[in-house]
Amino acid sequence: MHTVAILAYDEMTGFESGLAAEIFGMTELSEMFSAGIARPWYSVRLCSETPEVRMLGGAVVRTSYGLDELARADTVVIPSVRDVTTPTSPELIEAIRAAYERGSRLVSICSGAFALAAAGVLDGRTATTHWIYVDLLAERYPDVVVDPAPLYVDNGRILTSAGCAAGLDLCLHIVRSDHGVRVANDVARRLVISPHRSGGQAQYIESPVPEPTADGRIASGMAWALENLDSPITLDDLAAHSAMSRRSYLRQFAKATGTTPIKWLIEQRIQASLPLLESSALSIEQIATRVGFESPVTFRYHFARQMRTTPSDYRSCFTGSDPEQQWRRAR
Repeated sequence: MHTVAILAYDEMTGFESGLAAEIFGMTELSEMFSAGIARPWYSVRLCSETPEVRMLGGAVVRTSYGLDELARADTVVIPSVRDVTTPTSPELIEAIRAAYERGSRLVSICSGAFALAAAGVLDGRTATTHWIYVDLLAERYPDVVVDPAPLYVDNGRILTSAGCAAGLDLCLHIVRSDHGVRVANDVARRLVISPHRSGGQAQYIESPVPEPTADGRIASGMAWALENLDSPITLDDLAAHSAMSRRSYLRQFAKATGTTPIKWLIEQRIQASLPLLESSALSIEQIATRVGFESPVTFRYHFARQMRTTPSDYRSCFTGSDPEQQWRRAR
């Protein structure tokens, strides 16, 4: 059975370690059963340097596993570190290096990248962390190629993510890589989260919080557009199906969503293309047409702007064509 060791440490929050435990410890999944995956699919172990750790808020957690078990796990998750301004303990560094040398998959969430960097396993590799810490990580570990933009970075055996919530995306990405799209989507449904946010998606976009619409006309026009993504849709079409003039529609749409109708429409078409790239045999040209782009060139352009990768490279993540993806499946 594939073992997942999750680091616990003094003054940790329950969120980061908990999200990893929830995802890798989940068992009641219909798609898992239909795919013939044995239960439990992962063996989850909470590991710490001491038998007890104090959580933020005053709770005390007793752990049954130490750093020796962490070093022997198939996947090691470092949720974060206690304090980015203090050195990682020699014992944890030794455990991470031991896990790396035996071929384990190493995963960091948020500031956990500092522990991986301290162990030297990120040298020469691209990594990310929470946007607040990227400058400090780059300054302290100049041999690490720190990318401040993405939600997560997958280097095959070593994966790093941005802030806490990006840990959900990364853990779900790991499930998708290990067990396929159907099972990962089932996990996402259980957690009521987005089934896929690309690792290349920006971790921080400054935009206003959308205000609620004054009536249902904007929502009605949006619903119509979603049902007709494969057809040409103009701004006048959207305004007409919202029973507004063009000028009034632009003003009300921006107030309701914080964006423009055309930008929103492009985003919806890109999102509609993702499941087709993940699981269909349609060509890029056919998918572009299916989701309403005028040409494959236009589709590729907008896809790259939004997802920070190409449609073909995105699709390759789900076909096992990448050597590191094949390594994960073999594990």
